[in-house]
Formats: sequence, structure tokens, C-alpha cells
Amino acid sequence: MLKSVLFWKMVTLLGLMILLLIPIAELMSVIQERSGYRQSVVGQVSESTSRAQRILGPVIVIPYTERQEKKDQAGQVTVDTLRHYRYLLPESLQVTGKPNVEVRKLGIYQTQVYQGPLTFKARFEPLDLAELQRSNVVVGQPFLLVSLSDSRGIKRISPLSGNQPAIFEPGTRIAELPQGIHAPLALAALQTEGIDAEFTLTLAGTSSLSLVPLGRNSELALHSNWPHPNFLGNFLPDERKVTAEGFNARWRSTWFANNINSAFIDQDGIVKADKLPSFSVSLIEPVDHYQLTERAVKYALLFIGLTFMAFFLFETLTGLRVHPMQYLLVGAALVLFYLVLLAFSEHLGFDAAYWLASLACSGLIAFYLSAALRGKRWGALFAVSLLALYGVLYLLLQSEDNALVLGASLLFAILAGIMLLTRKLDWYQVADPARLTRKEAD
Repeated sequence: MLKSVLFWKMVTLLGLMILLLIPIAELMSVIQERSGYRQSVVGQVSESTSRAQRILGPVIVIPYTERQEKKDQAGQVTVDTLRHYRYLLPESLQVTGKPNVEVRKLGIYQTQVYQGPLTFKARFEPLDLAELQRSNVVVGQPFLLVSLSDSRGIKRISPLSGNQPAIFEPGTRIAELPQGIHAPLALAALQTEGIDAEFTLTLAGTSSLSLVPLGRNSELALHSNWPHPNFLGNFLPDERKVTAEGFNARWRSTWFANNINSAFIDQDGIVKADKLPSFSVSLIEPVDHYQLTERAVKYALLFIGLTFMAFFLFETLTGLRVHPMQYLLVGAALVLFYLVLLAFSEHLGFDAAYWLASLACSGLIAFYLSAALRGKRWGALFAVSLLALYGVLYLLLQSEDNALVLGASLLFAILAGIMLLTRKLDWYQVADPARLTRKEAD
């Protein structure tokens, strides 16, 4: 076996494939590095404008202090004053917004920045404070609170209108909700008639926009000029329409579905805003060329293996010999395809860069093989076959849901072709050409 020509040929090809895994691994590192650069650009733009916005509110907060007297073992009386908050969530909450999206570029990278008005309409039922009517409890002035992820995104805020008009002031006055605005309210009116609150907040942010549906019945309606929304969060919109001019979406939810009335505060009375469900939309780029290129590189070893197999069959069926160095150079050209794809996709987009890289590398291989295989016909045949493989790979990348079906069909077709071409081949003769000579001599 160790003297078999076929055995050493296969060992050599396997070694070449392992050798080519080194630049493939380096390519994956370069892709991750470039993707990291893009994320840093998104971070720089966010730091210069405002981050992704998550809105919690409006909610009414009633601060109160409670005096507690304690006796120590010596009979000394100490008085502790504890500060607490009572939260009143809206019976109904309606928010409509028109975030206008602009693309901000920094070098060759870009991110999406939005700005536009959000109109809030909320109805709060009268507040029952009977449980706080105790001699050791002092109720403070209530206020309407709206919490944001990044207060720098506040461009304008209208006065609070309704049956309790007020002017918004900076800050939330709640430690666990550090950024936002609040408006003072009258306690007496809150207990007798409730509040109908309406205001318009012009807000800016990057990448995504979220709203926590605090109301017993909550509704969010957004209209934007961005044609590539990604609806994330805990609820998909009940209605949505996406066109080349933008999107319209409408979300609805109730406490029966989200249980926010029970989950708004934990057992210690602290608001866990980041753990509450939300209506969310992400303003994504239409094509993430880094993700697509990374997926393409995962098929690199398969491409190299199929090309080497084609060369091996060519040698076997025609009698022409392909040197291992020629295998290596063609393999290097196949690996170079992915580097060209990555480099040009940052400037031209993925589709144009993909076909540019395909044509360039296929043309290079065709030019080289025309001389190495002593015929333009063979070089052109290999180039056309390689372009067909690139076409199949493109379909795999564009149709992630059908990738397994397409990939399995491709491998089946290739295996069937190999078996068809080699069905009458004497592999013993390929492994040991002298075997046939000895047999004929006998």
C-alpha cells in the first residue's frame, strides 16, 4: 500500500488541503476584525448623538416616606425614615411616531440614525391611597415619569396637556431609572378624577427603538422612511407594511399578554426596566456583507476539495499529470477569492463584489490552467465549472432557509457525476500502473 501511487497522491492532496486551512483561518480572523471596526463606528456615532432608545413610560410615581421606630436592647428608641415609591400604570396607552432615518457614514462604514416626533396619549384611573393614610406615612408630590435609554436624544418636549397641564423637567428622580424626564402633578386631582395625559416627544437615537407597553391596553404605531426594518422584541406587530419608501407597523398588547402590572417592580420595590417586555424595531442594513462573507468562507474547504477532486479525475481519465504545486497555486487562487470578496464588498456591496471576485478568480485559474494543462479548452472548462459552483454558493448564501436542501442536492449531483465517470475505471491500475503491464505479460 505504501508503494501505491494512488495512496501517496491522496496523502499529498490531503496535506495541501490542510495547508490551505491556515489562510482560511486567517480570513475568518480578518472578517471578525473588520466587523469589529464597523461596530466601533456604530459606537462612535452613538456616543456623538445618542444610543438605541428604550422608552418606559409614562407612569405616575407617588413618593412617600415612612417613619419606623425601633428599640434596642438598652431601651433606646431610634427612628428610621424610609423612602418608598408607589407606581400607577396607565389604563390605556397610545403612542404614534414618525422616526425619520438618516444614514451616517464614518469612512467606509455607516449606521442608521433616526429622529422624529412620538405622541403619547395615556389615561390613568383615580388613585386609591387608603393604605397610605397612616400617621407615620407622609405622601409627597406625585409626578409623571418617562424613562429613556439616552437623554441626549431628547430634541424637544411639549408641555403635558390634559386635565393636569404641567411642564416637564429633566431627570426621573428614580435612582434605578437615571435618564429621562418628569412632570409634577397635583395629588388631590389624581385621587378624584385621574389623569388624561398627552404630550409629544421629539426623540433621536441609533439602530433601534423600543417601547415598554405599560398600559392595561397598549398600542404603538410607527411610520418611517426606512425600508429595511427588523421587528424584534417580545411582540411582533399586529399590522405591518414594508415598501421601498419605508414601513408602517402597529403593535398591540394587554396585561393579559405581558403581565407588566405584576412584573413592573420586584419584591424589593425596584423597577427592573431591562427585564420588561417591549415593542421593538431595529433599523438594520439590508445586507450584512460581513456575515455573508463569513458564511461563504465556511464553504471554502468544500470548494477546494471539489476542485482537487476534479483535477484528480482529470488526471485519471486523460493521462495528463497535474503537479502538486499546480494544485497548491489553484487552491491559493480559490482562497484569494474570499479576500477579494471581503475587500470589495466594503465599497461595492456584497452582490457586486461577489461576482467581481468570481469572475476575477475564475479568469485567473482559466489563464493558468490553459498553459498547465496544455489547452485553452481545459482551462475554459474548469473556469465555467468553477463559475457554476460560485453560482450555487451564491444561492446558498441568499436562501438560508433552503441552504441544506441546495447543499445536499449539490453534493448528491457531484457524487453521482463522479460515480458515472469512474464506473468502468480500473482503480488497481490507477494505484499501480505496473500491475496491468505484469498481467499482460503473463
